Amino acid sequence: MSEQARYAVYFSPPPGSVWGEAGARWLGRSYFDAVEARVTGGPALPQGWNEAAFAAITRAPRRYGWHATLKAPFRLAAGHSEAELLAAVQALAVQIPRFKLPTLAVQRMGHFLAVVPQQPSAELQALAQRCVVELHDFAALPDEADIASRIAQGRLDDEQQALLRRWGYPHVMHRFRFHMTLTGDLSGMSAAQQAALQAHAHAQFGALPQPLPIDALSLLRESRKGSDFRLVAQAPLR
Repeated sequence: MSEQARYAVYFSPPPGSVWGEAGARWLGRSYFDAVEARVTGGPALPQGWNEAAFAAITRAPRRYGWHATLKAPFRLAAGHSEAELLAAVQALAVQIPRFKLPTLAVQRMGHFLAVVPQQPSAELQALAQRCVVELHDFAALPDEADIASRIAQGRLDDEQQALLRRWGYPHVMHRFRFHMTLTGDLSGMSAAQQAALQAHAHAQFGALPQPLPIDALSLLRESRKGSDFRLVAQAPLR
């Protein structure tokens, strides 16, 4: 595998499930297809939006697929292989009992929309922390140029910068927030556009059955910089 490849560990709503299908339709893509294809027949457009505008605002999360990040994208550390990483993900998964998420709802997270738990979950925080810590040896830490680039983008406080240097990502440990991303940056849009989009998201996801189970870890690969993340394998939880 190319040295430019990156990997990530996600939670992905099960393929064929109501939550899985809703997210795939929203983003226009599913990485669970045997031969991956763009998903057609998506949801009706938000009021005042056209197809091009909706495709543009979902472009950033589409590349990653419908997911919640547990271990953020990383390059393999020297001396490790994809097969070894997958074996480690599988070994971790069988140690963790399945559980159910708290109630989920659409809300604004900074500059984007996401589906977010409405109550804290100790099980969820513990799962994310174990993914970060127990798979840490497989991840090459970002170099100084990567760190400087991320810090230059702003929005990182001193603690997050320390977490970035220690774990390769700033939103980990007690700074972790589980979320399934729906849009890119909304800050350049009018209040009316944002309101219509958020109302549309509520309509699409607000009535889905709950609670949503956490039943597997998904290992994803980005083969080269900027390419779509694709499923390597899923590892069922215990």
